[in-house]
Amino acid sequence: MSLFFMNFLNGVSLGMLLFLISIGLTIIFGVLGVLNFAHGSLYMLGAYFCFQFVSLSHNFLGALLLAPLFVALIGGVIEGTLLRPVYGRDVSFQLLLTFGVLLVLDDAVRLIWGSGYHIVDPPAFLGGVVRLAGFTYPVYSLFILFIGPMIGLGLWGFFRLTLWGKKIRAASMDREMAAGIGIDVNRLFTGVFMFGAWLAGVGGTLAAPLRAIGPSMGEKIIIESFIVVVIGGLGSFPGAFLGAMILGLINAYGAQYLPKATMALPYILLAIILLTKPRGLLSKES
Repeated sequence: MSLFFMNFLNGVSLGMLLFLISIGLTIIFGVLGVLNFAHGSLYMLGAYFCFQFVSLSHNFLGALLLAPLFVALIGGVIEGTLLRPVYGRDVSFQLLLTFGVLLVLDDAVRLIWGSGYHIVDPPAFLGGVVRLAGFTYPVYSLFILFIGPMIGLGLWGFFRLTLWGKKIRAASMDREMAAGIGIDVNRLFTGVFMFGAWLAGVGGTLAAPLRAIGPSMGEKIIIESFIVVVIGGLGSFPGAFLGAMILGLINAYGAQYLPKATMALPYILLAIILLTKPRGLLSKES
């Protein structure tokens, strides 16, 4: 029973990280209509910036504030110079372009930080373990379990209660109507892409103390994030949360009960969803 509960916590903790990354992917697609394959590289940059800031200042909380901001600025440059010319074109243009950005960013981190792996230690007050129901569990993982829902609630409040959130929702429903009532759509799109990049940076920064930081770490996470948004439904905020929790728990319990099939389980689930609910479990159009 202790092992079962520990895997449940591990699955939810992984699900929280996947939610932070996939919700940025969902927001960008829902508003801009762009399937951003480079989103995983923005997550990777968040982890690398966290490593750099912690190496220089030994201040993880400072890195948690600054690293995502740097990622958001890079996201703004990508949107303004590369993505804007392909809005409205076939999705293949977006996928090829963002995949190219992914390759460039992967090579950039190799040039700057090398091809080796790096480790970030959690801050002292979040280090160590606590005893829970007969087993020990890392304090930092419990921190992830706490901060994930807090960010999720903050995002819900932002989109539902703030003026900018309402503008974003209006633009996602009808761009031409939003422009007609005075919303600067280009500026809004840049802000939304930067916001999605910031969320990827937050995910990468939070993940840095949990796993080794290395080139191409974004490729695996972007595949998992696409699985999450397909399961939940493209453009669905609750769907991203549900899909992230499902995938996180599948990975955790699969490693315990079906270790030889762990890598295949997410794709089996994806195939089932595409066959039975192709628009996702909580898609607005399903």
